[in-house]
Amino acid sequence: MTPADEDRQDGSGTFASPPCFMHELDTTYTSLEVDPVAAQDVARWRKAERERLIAARLALGIGEREANAKHIAQSLDQIVSTCAAPVVSTYWPFRGEPDLRSWMAILHARGICVALPVVLAKGQPLQFREWEPSAPLARGIWGIPFPANGAIVVPNVVIAPVVGFDPAGFRLGYGGGFFDRTLAGLDPKPIAIGIGHPIASIPTIYPQPHDIPMDWIVTGSHPPRAVASRRDAP
Repeated sequence: MTPADEDRQDGSGTFASPPCFMHELDTTYTSLEVDPVAAQDVARWRKAERERLIAARLALGIGEREANAKHIAQSLDQIVSTCAAPVVSTYWPFRGEPDLRSWMAILHARGICVALPVVLAKGQPLQFREWEPSAPLARGIWGIPFPANGAIVVPNVVIAPVVGFDPAGFRLGYGGGFFDRTLAGLDPKPIAIGIGHPIASIPTIYPQPHDIPMDWIVTGSHPPRAVASRRDAP
């Protein structure tokens, strides 16, 4: 069985979204004061790089994915343990992303509030709904599951899967801008943690004015890394 077959069998492929959401962006989000030709070049480059990185991620063996996820969860424990009354937003994995569902269940058992993001509409920030292991799931936009009856919460820790990331902590996502838009609007600002496999590391994502860097990058291959001077490593 190939890793891609495994994705489809465990249900994560069922909830997959397209590799690029650039066409979903509203004009307000894309009309920031940037050189239009440069912005188009970056968009084309990101689309190609996104597809390359997703393909590489899907080609990883199941054992390697599971080992990465285990080490990532251990690193996340170090960060979350420093937070008072953490409300942790995670994600539902698909297309070879590190699977943190077991860790989510452990957090819930510890009495920590765990949430999943919900896409309400294009051009809108994410909503976060409380999750628990027995929570019934509904399918949102692009078929991504979320807690059907979960209470709406505001996280102070936001864990965002990355397709790619660079040394400055900028995150290459799926192109919809949902996490950037959400992080820009949350006050107080939550701790933002980018999660990916080690192969997601790239020299730069060519950040644009709307891109918001992560405070932490966690890949499982090294201790959790605070980005620049925004956070101090534990």
